[in-house]
Amino acid sequence: MKKEMKLTTIFVMAVSMTLITSCGGKKQQQSPTSAPIAYKTVKVKAEDRIIDTKYSATIRGRQDIQVLPQVSGQLRQLCVTEGQHVRKGQTLFIIDQVPYQAALNTATANLEAAKAAEATAKLSMESTQNLHAQQVVSDFDLQTATNAYAQAKATVAQATAAVVNAKNSLSYTVVTSPADGVVGTLPYRVGALVGPTIPTPLTTVSDNHQMYVYFSMSENQLLQKIREAGSADAAVKALPPVRLQLVDGSEYEETGTVETASGVVDSSTGSVQLRAVFNNPKGILHSGSTGNVIIPVTVNGIIVPAAGTKKLQTVYQVFKVVSKDGQRTAVGTDVEVAPYNTGKEFIITKGLKVGDEIIAEGAGMVKEGALVK
Repeated sequence: MKKEMKLTTIFVMAVSMTLITSCGGKKQQQSPTSAPIAYKTVKVKAEDRIIDTKYSATIRGRQDIQVLPQVSGQLRQLCVTEGQHVRKGQTLFIIDQVPYQAALNTATANLEAAKAAEATAKLSMESTQNLHAQQVVSDFDLQTATNAYAQAKATVAQATAAVVNAKNSLSYTVVTSPADGVVGTLPYRVGALVGPTIPTPLTTVSDNHQMYVYFSMSENQLLQKIREAGSADAAVKALPPVRLQLVDGSEYEETGTVETASGVVDSSTGSVQLRAVFNNPKGILHSGSTGNVIIPVTVNGIIVPAAGTKKLQTVYQVFKVVSKDGQRTAVGTDVEVAPYNTGKEFIITKGLKVGDEIIAEGAGMVKEGALVK
């Protein structure tokens, strides 16, 4: 009798444990799906967006002309100051003129002597011609007189050229501006010995009424634009007016035009250099400074909020809301994102279609298969 009671007790306990375990397991299975979470959702659609793309840029004057002396000598006078606006032909520097003036005086004197010798040789030749006509002198004497006159004429020509050279050398002592522009730094002071072989130019004159702004675009981006336009020239002409962001973060008031694109790809960066031109009526832009070229790009695609995406290494993912058996479930979907974005929105090029419903906020906290309220 005791043995039967003991077996009955063990059986009841076993059944009770089974029921408890079964109930507990059922509760654990239901917990994740029994409480749908409220998420903000949106149905995606295709839209146009104008997105600003920035490219690092370097600013140069339309002409940055290095001014080098053509003659050697001591620098006697600085006629301009750094940053001064100058006109073409305006005097910038004066080099010691004394030796070049002396050389010109000597060349002029030699020319006068050569002219006198020429006149004498001419008289001698004419006299010899008369005597030869009277058969007083021989043919040899006539030819000698003729040759002497020709030599005197050649000497006059040489002396004339020497005078021209001396005048040019003297004029080179006055160094003038090769173009309208702004004077750069002045590394040499009065008394310095300068010449055509100096390592640093006397100054640089920058023609800054218009400025060239150089920037680089990736080869892929340029190829895409060339395919759209049909040729490289057409692609450049099709680019919209561009803006310029200065180093202080402000935006330059004038818009610019992209004029050219280099035909050579930089093998180290895989980019192509482009050049835009900006008017500079107020002289705000300076050669050598930097900034960012801003090009507006119109992009059409499926727009999703940035908060509705999450990034797993190099892959972007959104959560589509899928309805099945009366339940709405979050399903992770890999998408491709266009290289352009506004910072608050992404343009999806692959992975979604118009009308898909996605979770619009907090994508980083959503779990796969979560019920969506």
